[in-house]
Amino acid sequence: MIAEVARDVRSGRCFAREIVAEALAAVEALHDLNAFTLVEPEAALTRAAAIDEAVAAGGDPGRLAGVPVALKDLIDQEGRTTTAGSSFYREVADRSATVVSRLEAAGAVIVGRTGLHEFAYGFSSENDWWGPVRNPWDPSTSPGGSSGGSAAAVAAAIVPLGIGTDTGGSVRVPAALCGQVGLKVTHGRIPLTGVFPLAASLDTVGPIASSVADASAAYAVMAGSDPADPWSVGPPVTVPEQPASLADLTVGIPTRWVNRPLHPTIADAYHGAVSALADAGARVVEVDDPRLDPSAMPAATYAEVGLVHRRWFEEGPERYGPAIRDRLAAALSHTADEVAAAHAWREMLRRAFVAIFRRVDLLVTPTVAAPAKIIGRATVDTGAGPEPYRPALSWFTPLVNQAGVPALTLPVNTVGAPPPSIQLIARWWQEPLLLAAGWAATEAGITAGGRTAGAAISAVQLRDQA
Repeated sequence: MIAEVARDVRSGRCFAREIVAEALAAVEALHDLNAFTLVEPEAALTRAAAIDEAVAAGGDPGRLAGVPVALKDLIDQEGRTTTAGSSFYREVADRSATVVSRLEAAGAVIVGRTGLHEFAYGFSSENDWWGPVRNPWDPSTSPGGSSGGSAAAVAAAIVPLGIGTDTGGSVRVPAALCGQVGLKVTHGRIPLTGVFPLAASLDTVGPIASSVADASAAYAVMAGSDPADPWSVGPPVTVPEQPASLADLTVGIPTRWVNRPLHPTIADAYHGAVSALADAGARVVEVDDPRLDPSAMPAATYAEVGLVHRRWFEEGPERYGPAIRDRLAAALSHTADEVAAAHAWREMLRRAFVAIFRRVDLLVTPTVAAPAKIIGRATVDTGAGPEPYRPALSWFTPLVNQAGVPALTLPVNTVGAPPPSIQLIARWWQEPLLLAAGWAATEAGITAGGRTAGAAISAVQLRDQA
């Protein structure tokens, strides 16, 4: 969709102002989703009009010309207040984050800033200060977090592109629960300049979109080194020009990682997708490495989060919601020995991935263990009785951040509303392989693209009339 919108705007076949106006109308019509913390119609329409004027004058606004974008409200945007979903943090940005500058330089139009889990520290986007973001497939359920507003905006077809951040799964989990494609990049691949940190050594920025092609288009614009970001490194940015040959790929099943309770719809979709990959020619092998075990991850691996908030937390812990207040207190309590042991564990995990990727091209796991989380409920159904939602939703994602490798979340082409999701994982800097493999899986009918909530949205629109 992104390529089509940009092509039509660049050719003059349609106007950016009309496309942006439609997105703004959808924001208003679907305000009950609570997906946005700030929408500025006049500014968005003015920018869209400038793009149309540039086209009329013979200019080329860029490869994302006129594409409406939803931006997570912890990424700076010049002249706008960044809230990070908190009760107290209010910083007016004097300059835009690098990713925002790159998106706008490519012709994209940011229509609004989106809701998130408080300070991006959680997986539900049920925010004590801003209210819960709602999943357009079923407004009684969470879109996941922490980038829940961006995922909900894409799933509701308000915008074709949402921008989120991912420190332990915060792009992939909401993409999965909302039936979308989510790309978590190699750490350092997309600059963090102007992004409020959760844990900078783990933080990444990434796109949420309804197709692999759209995620690839956004990645191509946002990725690349930035001298202002000390974490920004990596080889030149490339994107695939054609789908991968599945018959040329070796895909690993990390047996100990996936050996946990899964909701039946998740389990069926995952095993069906793995079988379909094999049927399409991929060589599927089991990878039995005990180091890929989320239950062994030390709590102190996230001690860095506490350092970001130490001063504010000590001055007034009541300014934080109860759920993250407790987690911050724990993060601030870790000893130096515990932090050192956590760093050693992370290095061990990275060595494990190095060894594994000598044997396979990709790993494949489910993205989440449960298909939905009811807003206000602390547990989810994983097929083995109620389970606390945070470990169930995040089981398959944090190891990826700890190792720094990239991953791609894809909705499986099966019955489901939203469809279940799988996760492909590649070695460092292999986003092109991930995207090409995702493209091939979609063409083979294994995974889906372009599905939005459709009729489910009417439940949001009509709720107040019920």
